[in-house]
Amino acid sequence: MSPGAVVIIDSGGANLASLRFALDRLGARSVVSADPAVVAAAPRVLLPGVGAAADAMSRLRAARLIETLRGLRQPMLGICLGMQLLFTHSEEGDTEGLGLIAGTIRRIPGSVDLPVPHMGWNTCEPRQPDPLLEDIGERDYFYFVHSYAAPVGDCTSAAVTYGTALSAVVRQGHIHGVQFHPERSGAPGARVLRNFLKL
Repeated sequence: MSPGAVVIIDSGGANLASLRFALDRLGARSVVSADPAVVAAAPRVLLPGVGAAADAMSRLRAARLIETLRGLRQPMLGICLGMQLLFTHSEEGDTEGLGLIAGTIRRIPGSVDLPVPHMGWNTCEPRQPDPLLEDIGERDYFYFVHSYAAPVGDCTSAAVTYGTALSAVVRQGHIHGVQFHPERSGAPGARVLRNFLKL
């Protein structure tokens, strides 16, 4: 596998094709796989996710990917639900996560003015330096669709405000996560993916 290649975990989500197209536009070769050996050998790994946390973890467990993902030392990027799976635990279905980032994913507190899921375009507020955020401005908009989120914590690189501040970008060493969908976020999303390819 070439040094610029990316393995996208086959999580069964509908956004796999759009992720591949987004990477194609950046000139990166990508492979969709659930093979632990392929994932372990990848220069970079993308963990996308849509749907429920418990179902996603069950798919990873059935593919024997849990320990593989926990043992990776190359850059890995979790996207949307994939970011949430990086954490220790999720309130959604009382689900144990991968435990790569300490913390609990919690349901977004909704209201009449702020319905759940949080769906739409929002800017992100930088909280600390992160290579994923290179050339990203505070007026750049990203596309979000989620009902659960990570509270702001020590690993938060950027936050999004939806009634309260939530983690939009997280980092723990070589482990990265974005709550938004970069493949659906136009030029700013493409910059985030390009920054990931440079790691």
